Amino acid sequence: MTIQEVQRKLYERLKPSGWANKLKSFLLSDEFTDILTVLYKSSQNKNHFTPVLKNVFRAFEECPYGDLKVVFIETEPYSQSEIADGLAFSCSNGQPTRKVLEHIFDDIERYAGKNINRDPDLKRWANQGVLLLNTSMTCEIDKPGTHIELWEPFIYYLFNVLSSYNPGTLYIYMGTKSRKWINEIPSEINYKFIPSHPITASYVKNGYWDSGDLFTKINDIIRKNNRTEIIW
Repeated sequence: MTIQEVQRKLYERLKPSGWANKLKSFLLSDEFTDILTVLYKSSQNKNHFTPVLKNVFRAFEECPYGDLKVVFIETEPYSQSEIADGLAFSCSNGQPTRKVLEHIFDDIERYAGKNINRDPDLKRWANQGVLLLNTSMTCEIDKPGTHIELWEPFIYYLFNVLSSYNPGTLYIYMGTKSRKWINEIPSEINYKFIPSHPITASYVKNGYWDSGDLFTKINDIIRKNNRTEIIW
C-alpha cells in the first residue's frame, strides 16, 4: 500500500464521525504525505512509534463532530509500547491503568463524592463529545518528545478549524506544555481551563491531583448552554 493510499484510508475512517469533511484539506494534502513519510521511514529504521497507525486518529473517530463539547489538550501519547490507544490519557490495550489516569479518576470521585466508571478506555467520554487530543499524535517508543514538531502543522490546521466553526467549546489545557496552543483559540467565544497536569500528584505530599472541581465546572457550563452533560 502506498502512502497516498494510507492517507485516503485514514480519511475514509473519519467519515462516520463527521470529521472527514472538516479535516479533508489537510488529510489529503502534501503536508500530511510528508508526516506519513517520516513515520514510515522511522519504522523502516526500527524506530517504531506509538500508537499504531490505525489508532492515530482514534480520538476523532470516537468523538462525533456534531456532538463536540470539550477538547482536552495533552502533549503526547504514552511512549511505552502497546499502551497508547489514540485517545489522550486512555489506555485500552489490556495494560494496567496508568498512574496519571488514576489521578484523574481519583479527582473526579473526590469531588463527586461517589464512585465512577474507572475503565481505562476513555472512548465513553469521547462518544459523548469529548475530544481527547494529543497535540503530538505519535512518538517513538520510549522516546518522549520525538514527534512534537512533526505534528505541529496538523494541530495548527485543527485549531483553525475549531476556532472557525465551533464557538462555545470548552478547552482544557492539561499542564504547562499544552499552553503553547492557548492563543490559537479565541477566548471571547470559547471557554478555557488551565489546570495543573495530573502527573504533578506524584510530587506533592498528599499524593493527589486537585483540579479545582474541573469536571463539575465543565458540566455546569455544558448544562447552562442547554446541552447534555458528560457522564464521567
